[in-house]
Amino acid sequence: MQIETILVADLHLDPSNARNHPTKNLDAIKGSLAKFGQQKTIVIDANNVVIAGNGTLEAAKALKWSTIQCVRSCLDGTDKMAFAIADNRTSELATWEDTVLRDSLTALDEAGVDLNSLGWDDEDLKQWLGEKEFVPDLPDDDEKDAKEKNLLLIVKCNTDDDLQMLFLELNDRGFQVKI
Repeated sequence: MQIETILVADLHLDPSNARNHPTKNLDAIKGSLAKFGQQKTIVIDANNVVIAGNGTLEAAKALKWSTIQCVRSCLDGTDKMAFAIADNRTSELATWEDTVLRDSLTALDEAGVDLNSLGWDDEDLKQWLGEKEFVPDLPDDDEKDAKEKNLLLIVKCNTDDDLQMLFLELNDRGFQVKI
């Protein structure tokens, strides 16, 4: 594997990229690039089309970088497409080790690191750092009606996977569920 420095202007986002990069995600990538520089390469094909790292390229463009580090892959066709999907999906399947994350965020916060620059918003941080209990935002009418009928259930899950599994299970059983 050989790292190449390529002009950002010569690179192309994958037009068939199945992964979206909303503003919150791009802001987090830009924050990371601005603070730490590029710590991992993006993967491109023979035609300078990004296979893995489309969000990084978008962020680099927004930061007006002139060059970026790339690794050129020899994959093509369905192998290239499959790798792009696998690259995104495998990171999505990872979960947090709650105690380690909480301890790490606490240590970084105490050291003066801006945790928002790491991709965490204030509400996420309040939940992880234990400053408040997580209570989902409900429209005022729904919350009022539910409390009056004693039909509101608030569940605190330890992981995103647990939350998703419980959401799907309750939804499948016909309950009105909101996240």
